[in-house]
Amino acid sequence: MSGWNIGYIRVSSVDQSTVRQLEGVTLDQVFEDKASGKDTNRPQLQQCLKTLRKGDHLHVHAMERLARNLVDLLTIVKSLTDRGVSVTFYTPSKMTFTGEKNIMADLMLAIIGAVAQFEREMSKERQLEGIAIAKREGKYKGRKPVLTPQKALELQHKASEGANKAALAREFGISRTSLYEYLNAESKAAAVRPRLIP
Repeated sequence: MSGWNIGYIRVSSVDQSTVRQLEGVTLDQVFEDKASGKDTNRPQLQQCLKTLRKGDHLHVHAMERLARNLVDLLTIVKSLTDRGVSVTFYTPSKMTFTGEKNIMADLMLAIIGAVAQFEREMSKERQLEGIAIAKREGKYKGRKPVLTPQKALELQHKASEGANKAALAREFGISRTSLYEYLNAESKAAAVRPRLIP
């Protein structure tokens, strides 16, 4: 009996589309994360890794969708292939890793993963340089607020009533970091508001 074809899809934010990833690939099951790939602590990735069995085939659009750094990439692929799971990446060119001793395949995985990581770091560095220049020239306005003032008030109200923070972040489509930024902003505002004398 042949194994299952399982797909893993990741985008870094809730408003990014996953439509183009693994388009046209026939899959038995798909796991999808809308989270940063800075580490492997992603709920759907962890569930995907637990689900895969010997003889299964994992399909991923590109290496950076699975892992953002070389160590995590090599660790995940080796762990899967050691268990008899094959892994296919579709871009920049289709490559499959099966666990069979293949020095060239191992070398290509390490090279492509390292180049992808290097490009991400360079892109991040260029972005930070651009922000620094814009700040010096007085052109940098920072990130636009994710939530409208009305939504921010609704978020703060629910949090004050004891709602679960992780659930709130999912409900409002924001990261945990943004959630705490909104809540901290409200706390600071409350601290400086004049108290009404009865």
